[in-house]
Amino acid sequence: MAPSKKKHASSQPCIIPGGFTELTLQFSSDSVAQHKLYLKEHKVRAEKSSHRPLDRTLFVLNVPPYCSQDVVKELFSQFGCVQSVELRDHPGSSQESGPALSRLFKPVKKQGFKVGYVVFQTSSSLSAAKSHPHDVPLVVCTEERQVKTGAQKWIEQYTKSFSHPDKLQEIVDSFMEGYDKRKEEEAARQREEAEQQKEDEEGWVKVTRGLKGSKGRPHSEAANKRTLQKEIRKKKRKELMNFYTWQHRNTQKEHIADLRKKFEEDKQKIALLRAQRKFRPY
Repeated sequence: MAPSKKKHASSQPCIIPGGFTELTLQFSSDSVAQHKLYLKEHKVRAEKSSHRPLDRTLFVLNVPPYCSQDVVKELFSQFGCVQSVELRDHPGSSQESGPALSRLFKPVKKQGFKVGYVVFQTSSSLSAAKSHPHDVPLVVCTEERQVKTGAQKWIEQYTKSFSHPDKLQEIVDSFMEGYDKRKEEEAARQREEAEQQKEDEEGWVKVTRGLKGSKGRPHSEAANKRTLQKEIRKKKRKELMNFYTWQHRNTQKEHIADLRKKFEEDKQKIALLRAQRKFRPY
């Protein structure tokens, strides 16, 4: 007997406006309430990052607070091998590269619904997740995967918030070693740039080309001062002295004013020496 049209329609994925596909979650097998996730293939042309490949990254909305990165990874692993999972408070670009910080030095994460980026190893896994029937829920808490909520979750978070002093000292030492190393590399880079930008005897500056694809670094205070001095010297070389008649008159006036000022200063010195009776002209 052929299946009815209604039954066939219920086994299809539910696509809502915006191109999102519904995925139903159920906290446990005996739960009555269900939760909806909204899936969509991640396609952002401006973002060219290897962390989120365009053909293997799934954008997930409305991730509940009781679903951690490990739980989300296990839930989507039934569609294929998951390479990585990233949960954020708001959609945005991938995390910038920088020094790895311990959780003890990071701000406390907000507790609430999040957005996720699930990266599969193959594009077929992404298609399988999008084509999952919306009336077949994924069970979050099972016997093999226990998910704590309520008071149990709070007690566990409170216990993990403390760290052993020896382990904390090890984390701090590791961070300071990395910090000192980065500072030494920055100082060496600045010295190298200063050597490259030094002028030779004739005023020429050697300009070297940076690595291909490297981002421009912000100018330091010393580099800005050198640039300002170069502009002043360049302006002085281009300036024409005593070219116009008014320039010649102004130069003579300034010279006469300097002579008069020096003459008055000399008169004051002589008067001061006479007052002290130490004036010996011969």
